[in-house]
Amino acid sequence: MNMNRITAGRRPAFTLIELLVVIAIIAVLVALLLPAVQQAREAARRSQCVNNLKQLGLALQNYHDMHRLFPPGYVSNFDTSGNDTGPGWGWAALLMPCLDQMPLYNQINFSLPVESVQNAAPRLATIASELCPSDAGMQPNWWAVSRNFATGAVQQKICQVASSNYVGMYGLGEPGPDGNGLFFRNSAVGLRDITDGASQTIAVGERSHLLGEATWAGSVTGAILFPTDNNNIGRFRAETSSGMVLGHAGEGAGPGSPNSDVNQFYSLHGGSSGVNFLFADGHVSFLSSSINYQQYLMLATCAGGEVVTISY
Repeated sequence: MNMNRITAGRRPAFTLIELLVVIAIIAVLVALLLPAVQQAREAARRSQCVNNLKQLGLALQNYHDMHRLFPPGYVSNFDTSGNDTGPGWGWAALLMPCLDQMPLYNQINFSLPVESVQNAAPRLATIASELCPSDAGMQPNWWAVSRNFATGAVQQKICQVASSNYVGMYGLGEPGPDGNGLFFRNSAVGLRDITDGASQTIAVGERSHLLGEATWAGSVTGAILFPTDNNNIGRFRAETSSGMVLGHAGEGAGPGSPNSDVNQFYSLHGGSSGVNFLFADGHVSFLSSSINYQQYLMLATCAGGEVVTISY
């Protein structure tokens, strides 16, 4: 009787083998679900990036409504050799009132250079809509430095500036004066000047910090852009400070190419090699790295007279 009562009162339990089987099943389910969760998260981040660019597009249209022009790529005087002498404030800084950032705009002394001590606080302001959430690991600010143009060796730290993931389209060739895109030094481009069509002209594109640094503030006079890591993304080639706020097409590198210069375009949207671009009419499209290269070049210019025949 006692034996029967003890047997009947025992609680059922998993054996070690059963427990291991359950753990294995759970591990398999997690392995199957994790990629789907990661894809969903990246889809949300990519959607936020698109929304950031659309907000920039609305701000650009509002700025154009007020001034009948888009903001200059960056504002700078220059010497007799054509070299920038500042102040260097970029298109995004000039756009701040249209991005609901009037207090920040009012802090900036636009008559003084970006790198001046008086502008230390505003140039370091982090603006959430200027950051792509997929670009994990990017620091809120970075050092603009002068370098040996031939070797890239650092010569002097100039100032820190806030990070950004969005740069204006200069067009073809190295950013600076007289671009054939929407933004360049002291540019004054309006919709009337975009004879290729606003819907077929890139205004702004993404740049991950893994390719090269960027900022919303402007072009720091005398600074040099150069790859700061050994991640096999970006050519080890020095570029001028105008690339801090501008990017360019050309040199055989399509959107998102790891062989791009530090002043071109690159994104980290998982599973897709390419870049989100804002167009002059305000719409946003993802251009794959597999886009026809010549068509990509056509989209980078305002008035080339080319006929874009692809769907992008």
